[in-house]
Amino acid sequence: MAALAGLRVLAGGSGVTRAARAAWWQLPRSQNARLKGQLMIRVTCAAGGRQYSSEVKSEDELRVRYLEGEEQGIVVLGINRPHAKNAISKGLVKSMLKAVDSLKGNNKVRTVILRSEVPGVFCAGADLKERAKMHPSEVGPFVSKARALMNEFANLPMPTIAALDGAALGGGLEMALASDIIVAASSAKMGLVETKLAIIPGAGGTQRLPRAVGVALAKELIFSARVLDGIEAKSIGLVSHVVEQNEEGDAAYRRAVALAREFITQGPIAMRMAKLAINQGIEVDLATGLAIEEACYAQVIPTKDRMEGLLAFKEKRPPRYKGE
Repeated sequence: MAALAGLRVLAGGSGVTRAARAAWWQLPRSQNARLKGQLMIRVTCAAGGRQYSSEVKSEDELRVRYLEGEEQGIVVLGINRPHAKNAISKGLVKSMLKAVDSLKGNNKVRTVILRSEVPGVFCAGADLKERAKMHPSEVGPFVSKARALMNEFANLPMPTIAALDGAALGGGLEMALASDIIVAASSAKMGLVETKLAIIPGAGGTQRLPRAVGVALAKELIFSARVLDGIEAKSIGLVSHVVEQNEEGDAAYRRAVALAREFITQGPIAMRMAKLAINQGIEVDLATGLAIEEACYAQVIPTKDRMEGLLAFKEKRPPRYKGE
């Protein structure tokens, strides 16, 4: 009943409360606790929960930039470990978890772009030099923390885009797969190559790749440790957009920014609720998914943004959404 009470507060008026309640309790009992808990956490963030500063302190291995002007609302996370080809280390995982934690409750953030600050590479995977120094008892906990990072990034309430202007191998591709959309340069190389090292993808690759390209093809790619270029990745649906690389080596990033600019003009609460409905809905049967959609829809009804959208349409002007 505590979860329902929380939803009632967020939903606002009685009509919305009834719709939300109906959708809420249609969820099968076996999924009630997990789905309701996840929905409540994200709804609270999207509908005006805790406020965080719009500033995130940049770490040496991760540069965090808040774009301005017509691109205000876009945050760029730039991986910056040139000496290690952006390989995933303990330090990078810590920095990224800190950044993601700051972003997830910031209602001013409309879209997050994940890119590399190092020319020619997105992320070469795990830092094998660091891994070789680990005691076997340390490997499991480290991989678990890396997996938790991918999950936290995947669960950010706003849209996320990975821009691959270079190689994304192993954990690097797993990081990209945790994004909503992947944009790649045609020359970029990507693949889950862990079986070459007698291990398996351990940060979500065995689960997210099949969801992206299908079970049989994902098995083939993982079993063979095959590396694809951007054009091949686009042909199988692994990436959403492929672009020819430019002289500056940032064509995928530029395409990602252009895509993000399309997102930031839309209603921010609606975007978050749409992402939540899709992400939760694809994991359950259709009836449960429709109930999740109804509960998410109930959250946009009482918003000021929805009324602003209607007024802007009537007055034939661009809407001015505030995320309220």
